[in-house]
Amino acid sequence: MGVIELETLIRAPIERCFDLSRSVDVHLVSAESTNERAVAGVVTGLLNLGDTVTWEAKHFGVNHRMTVTISEFERPKMFADIQVKGPFKSFRHTHSFESADTMTLMKDVFEFVCPFGVLGSLVDPIITRHLRKFLIERNQVIKKIAEGEAWRSILK
Repeated sequence: MGVIELETLIRAPIERCFDLSRSVDVHLVSAESTNERAVAGVVTGLLNLGDTVTWEAKHFGVNHRMTVTISEFERPKMFADIQVKGPFKSFRHTHSFESADTMTLMKDVFEFVCPFGVLGSLVDPIITRHLRKFLIERNQVIKKIAEGEAWRSILK
């Protein structure tokens, strides 16, 4: 099992950070390096409890499709998405937010299990490195948008 934990400090209100984190449009900007697209379910706007989205992207030179659903939702403190169909044996991404003065601490806990049993566990470190980089890039995009003015056109 792979686990990635990240913390990102953002100079913006908690509600803005929460909403940008559940924006399909922001996710697509942050995932340009993998040519990611939202191809089914909610393909634009903000994800809410029970919503699904199917992502299509190229990782390690291979096209993948993954459908996730928002399984938990408590605005503006946390939401979680889980894989319902896709390349992992299991996948859960918990996004949580804490407010401190004019700052928001955004926390990610990304848990996954690769398929193929023992063989899958051998590639865990490679997948973990790749996904950590992917999530750091995503969080930096959220931070940049939240701290600037671009959030105004996304969260109308």
